[in-house]
Amino acid sequence: MEPFVKELAQARQAQQAWATVPLSNRLRCVRQLRGLIADHIDTISSAIAADIARSATEVVATELLPAAAALKFLEKRAARILAPRRVSWWDQPTWLFGCRDTVHRRPWGIVGIIGTWNYPFYLNVGPITQALVAGNAVLWKPSENAVRIAELTSQLFQTAGFPRELVQSLPPTREAGPRLAETEVDYLVFTGSDTVGRRLAARLGERLIPSTLELSGCDAMIVCADANLPLAAKAVWFALSLNRGQTCIAVRRIFVQRQQVDAFTTTLRPLIRPEPLALVLESQKAQAERLIADALARGATDLSPSAEMPAGPANALPPTILVNVPADAALCREACFAPVAAIIPFDQMDDAVKMVKQSPFGLSASIFTTNTQQAQELAARLPAGSVCINDVLAPTAHPATPFGGRGASGWGVTQGPEGLLAMTVTQVVTVRSGMWRVHFDEAAQPDPATGEILRGLLRWTHARGWRAKWKGFGQLLRGIRRKR
Repeated sequence: MEPFVKELAQARQAQQAWATVPLSNRLRCVRQLRGLIADHIDTISSAIAADIARSATEVVATELLPAAAALKFLEKRAARILAPRRVSWWDQPTWLFGCRDTVHRRPWGIVGIIGTWNYPFYLNVGPITQALVAGNAVLWKPSENAVRIAELTSQLFQTAGFPRELVQSLPPTREAGPRLAETEVDYLVFTGSDTVGRRLAARLGERLIPSTLELSGCDAMIVCADANLPLAAKAVWFALSLNRGQTCIAVRRIFVQRQQVDAFTTTLRPLIRPEPLALVLESQKAQAERLIADALARGATDLSPSAEMPAGPANALPPTILVNVPADAALCREACFAPVAAIIPFDQMDDAVKMVKQSPFGLSASIFTTNTQQAQELAARLPAGSVCINDVLAPTAHPATPFGGRGASGWGVTQGPEGLLAMTVTQVVTVRSGMWRVHFDEAAQPDPATGEILRGLLRWTHARGWRAKWKGFGQLLRGIRRKR
């Protein structure tokens, strides 16, 4: 039996009504939701802390502020982004004389969203709201690791004025995700591991259901010879320790120009705090320990302080930065959700680019240098969905820019105009005036003059040089006279 039949039927009915609601009214609900976030800062922070033990400061900085900014962007820009686009007369081929074309953005219908737990508010509220603003209904499967914030998030959407049947929260279980992928949704958004993403992509492909897949990362940082080393070192520690390393765009591979490796490690070492960081899943720790052991066996050394670590939970792991890690080590090729990173020396920039490309992931990257022009040229060579110059992580939450990856990091984007448009499907509506339909006449009664008209039209509008164009125009006129 098809899963979630009742929920799907309710969503389908609610969506048909919602699609007729003026966009301005939909955006009023968005404004209400944004206000509710500001009103319930402590409640939201407490729910997230109870689920995945994040600090209130981190929650406000990395979840509530970006979520509110994303909603404000929709309030300001959605009407322009989703507005029908009239195709210019100047772009119209001569043979479509009398046509007037308009490109509309229509909602898919029902959008299934399989959410994640590491940023359980921001990474769920954004796609859900984009889908709703575009006129869709949403079936949302929250993570089984963030059930408290999922329940609160669902309540906030209802309080903001979104109909209950329009945005439905499915059971937060591991089994519900694959079941949702088997439901007859019209579009699916998944945020999670590349392993699960590959299985989803294969199944959705069989059923021709389009998707956005926000998958894992193994992000690279390139520290050039002229970089501000204290700034780059602080960036590494920030990216490594934020959310205890449980971030898809955390810096995992740090490529440092060889002559700066010693100075960089000397600058970075004092920043590493020797304290175990508790991870949400025990499997994360097991994988991280395997990656660390593999790198050490291949000649890497541990930069972390040698001081005795205090006791921590069973699933805790101390921040670990390894030096002289081979670029093809498992740590540099696998996605990891733990406070672990590798420093990899390089000589020439071409070498760094080549080593960056050895990883199958292409989510984000960063470059530290004082030569920003050179950095922008380098960015064009990196297979990454976003590149930050002299910063990490924070700029990717800009509400007006798209976020998405390449390669094993998935496809499609969220955020920005592109993320909102992804929640729609295009429809072209053509209106043709007058009674002239030469293609109809030709089908009913073939006329040799038609061939002369078409050849003349092609030469007149596309030939090289005025002599050839005028010859084509003459041929066009002769064909019209014959046809008359």
